[in-house]
Amino acid sequence: MCLAIPVRVTVLLDDEQAEIEVGGVRNRISLALLDGVAVGDFVIVHAGFAIARLDVAEAEKTLALFDEIAAHIGEPAHALHPWFS
Repeated sequence: MCLAIPVRVTVLLDDEQAEIEVGGVRNRISLALLDGVAVGDFVIVHAGFAIARLDVAEAEKTLALFDEIAAHIGEPAHALHPWFS
C-alpha cells in the first residue's frame, strides 16, 4: 500500500527539487510534476514527487487525521509513514 501525505515546502532547490518538512522530519522531493510551487506551500507527495498542492487548512486537517489514526491504533505517527517523526 502506498500513502501520499501532505508536506510543507521549506526550501526550493535547483533541478525542480525542494526540501520539505512534516512532523519535524525533512526530506527532498521532486517538483517536476507541478508548476509554481513556493516556499510555505503544502503539497501531496507520492513516491518522492509532489503531485498536488493543498491549501493550509486542508493540509492541517489531513495531518491531524494521521495523528488521530496513530493514537487510535496505539502507535506513534511514524508507524503510518516513515516521514513522520
